[in-house]
Amino acid sequence: MITKLHALLFYLTLNLSTVLADDVAIHHAPIGVMGDHLHNKDEWMISMRITQMTMQGNILNGKNLSDSEILEQPNPFLSIPNMPTKLSVIPQNMSMRMFMLGVMYAPTNSLTLMGMSMFEDKGMKLNTHQGMMTRQYLGSFKTSTLGLSNVSITGLYKLHKNSNTRSHLHLGFQKGVGKNAVTASVLTPMNSQSTVTLPYGMQTSDRSARIIYGITNVSTFKNFVLGNQLIFNTPVSTDPWHFGDSRNINSWIQKAVNNQLSLSCRLNYRIEDSITGEDPTIMAAVQTANARNYGGKILSLGLGANTVFNLFGGKHGDRLAVEWILPISQHKNGLQMKDSFVMTIGYQKSF
Repeated sequence: MITKLHALLFYLTLNLSTVLADDVAIHHAPIGVMGDHLHNKDEWMISMRITQMTMQGNILNGKNLSDSEILEQPNPFLSIPNMPTKLSVIPQNMSMRMFMLGVMYAPTNSLTLMGMSMFEDKGMKLNTHQGMMTRQYLGSFKTSTLGLSNVSITGLYKLHKNSNTRSHLHLGFQKGVGKNAVTASVLTPMNSQSTVTLPYGMQTSDRSARIIYGITNVSTFKNFVLGNQLIFNTPVSTDPWHFGDSRNINSWIQKAVNNQLSLSCRLNYRIEDSITGEDPTIMAAVQTANARNYGGKILSLGLGANTVFNLFGGKHGDRLAVEWILPISQHKNGLQMKDSFVMTIGYQKSF
């Protein structure tokens, strides 16, 4: 997959028209960073991003945990009749595909408005073991959810800009619009099929309202760009449950190969609190049903490439970008699945 993407980027760089002077690849941050730049007055931009995220295996307090060790973990829902005393359903792997559609418009040279909608497709495979006695393996099953997750509108306001440095503020509002009580059929530790409310991480949304705020700084040094971004995402609604506050820190460096191609290296540090509140219908002998087993601190490294070309013509060029992200360290709250990798492909066009 990566080889094909590199070949496509190389082809586009060499074969597609001449890029306009203002549309150079290094003027855009890595595709995993959003809201990194402002636009000139009355300028529009559309963007599309596809992100693939995978998780494999389980960790507790930063250490890998085997299935047999998970079967020894206590079940927090002991008060429920016929509930096993220990965890009996074990997540094996999870994939999440996110499609993000965005639009930006600049009513002035100092203010750019950014709207974003996110569509999610989640799938998880789990193994079920006998709740008591020998704890033997009973079988595996899969669950999935699909739908629109959230929409947001953010204002980007210019603080400073000269030939070498620029900075701006972020202030926005996000609303979860997806379903937060999706049900599905699962294989229980009693070796029977039962329809249950899926755990929090498999829901397409928490339905919460959130405030987004932060700052971005970018500096240029000849053929290099250094960028830093700090974004806070804080829930303000009083829903029965919602995902916790998050702080997202990005620092990246880019090197211009030429006007049409730039390469990037990014560090991302994400801090997220555990879930606030709970849904009383979410209760099962599986770690993902425990609202405390969410959030944590993850440090990741991203490697990416931007290319700019004139595929559809017009006043501005087209941007195609890709970024591959791998976790460096993971310290998650409680027992959770381990992040494997994240890959993002994006396209942007200004008018």
